[in-house]
Parts: sequence; C-alpha cells; structure tokens
Amino acid sequence: MRAKNSSWIGLVRRAVLLVAVGYVSFTTAVFFLQPRLVYGINSPSRVVSATPAKIGLAFESVKFTTEDDVQLDGWYLPAEQPRGVLLFFHGNGGNISHRLNSLRIFNALGLSTFIFDYRGYGRSDGKTTEQGTYLDADAAWRYLTAERGISEQDIVVFGRSLGGSIAAYLAMKKAPQALILESTFTSVPDVGAQRYPLLPVHLLSRFQYPTREYLKAVSAPVLITHSAQDTIIPFEHGRALFAVANEPKSFLEIAGGHNIGFLQSGKTYTDGLDSFLTAHLGR
Repeated sequence: MRAKNSSWIGLVRRAVLLVAVGYVSFTTAVFFLQPRLVYGINSPSRVVSATPAKIGLAFESVKFTTEDDVQLDGWYLPAEQPRGVLLFFHGNGGNISHRLNSLRIFNALGLSTFIFDYRGYGRSDGKTTEQGTYLDADAAWRYLTAERGISEQDIVVFGRSLGGSIAAYLAMKKAPQALILESTFTSVPDVGAQRYPLLPVHLLSRFQYPTREYLKAVSAPVLITHSAQDTIIPFEHGRALFAVANEPKSFLEIAGGHNIGFLQSGKTYTDGLDSFLTAHLGR
C-alpha cells in the first residue's frame, strides 16, 4: 500500500512540475513576444502598396524629423475649403497605405488630413517603441503647427485602436480643437489581462499606452466611438474611456468588427463624425 501511495505521489509531483514548467515557459514567451503582440504579428509593415491617388485624392508626400533625429514618412491631403485639419494616428497593423477608406471619408467630411507612419512602419526610419511613438506624435504636431503654420484651433487629433492611445497622449500635452478616439483600449495591460487572465500581466507588461490616464488630462472636446461587436478591443474599453473623459464629450456607438466597423456602420459613422465636427469646428 505504501508503494502505491508513493507511486501516486510521484505522479502528482511530476504533473505539477510539468504544469509549472509549461506556465513559466508560456509566461516567458509572452514577455519576450510583446512587441509582436502590440505592433502586430506581421507588423510593422514596410510595404507601402498604394497612395491616395488610387482613390482620386490629391496628396503631398511629406518627410519630417523627430526630436531624436528619426525621419518619418507621411501624406498631407488637402481638402477643398477645409473646415479643419485632421491629424491621423493609425492602428498597429499595416501602414498608411492601408487607410485609404478612412482618408476618403475624412476628405468627404471637409477635412484636410495629415497621416504618417510611426518609426519602423512603412517608409519611416527607426525601430518601433512606445516612447518612440510619442516622439513621433510630437514631431507630427510640430510639422503641422511650425512648418505648415496651421493653428492649433484648426486641428482635430484622431486615433484608431493603438493610435488612439498615442492621440490621447498628444492631446494631453497640446491644445487641439478636438480629439476623436476610435476602437481604443484603456491600456495595454488591461487588454492583456483580459486575454491572458491566468498571467500576472500588469507585472509582466513591457508596454503601457495608458490611454485612460492620458484622457483624464485632456481638455479638448472628445468623441469616443466603439463597436459593441468589437472582439479585439471590447466595447467596455470605449465606455470606460468615455466615463473618464472631461466635458464636452460624446459617444458614438457603431457596429461591426474592430478593423472595419467604421465601414460597416456607413451613415451612422459618418453622420456621427459630421455632427461632432459641426459642433466643434463648424461646417
């Protein structure tokens, strides 16, 4: 009987050891793979596959330099009789060439648009890091206000998904006329904790992108837009961001997937943006 008990205890110990080794291995993999998880499995994408000319929009190719001497690449798309200039911070997948549908929408809404690739994306130099993306945001603002002479009161800062956190950071530091956050998370650790509930994500996270904390310090009018069907960044993140935003603020609920909800929602999306812009920029 004692031999049987000893054998059973040995099996339990080996099983516990295997589980522990597997847990540690998975935790280690998540820790070191974080850049790929945050910036996309196949991202940053270096291939700029199209330009606004493909959809009949005029644009200027732009090169500008960050404070730490990294050259970034972007496009400036002028609108006829623009009611403002939209500074576009895109999400973690692809690059500026994958945002043509959005550029068409913003142009139709009477906005000139400046979109650029973060360091490490598209034709921009450098390696993508969290602090680097903040320096990129500062440089984009400086390009619009200093080099193009655009007034802060004419700038709408827009960020989608990961870009929403970078946009909120910039709006906290500067004084844009308005801020729009679309399909954006409260923070990277918050998203990670939902995806990996058995891991100590808040201790392991090498990235923060604390959108909620940035948003608390933003004084510009804010529009939060999010889809209830978003399975990548849950709807509750959008509601949580709206809860901490200062007045004046608006919430626009759209439908559809994380990456294409703005298209699937059609007029609900465009009319919602137009209403917000009209209130804070005029027609």
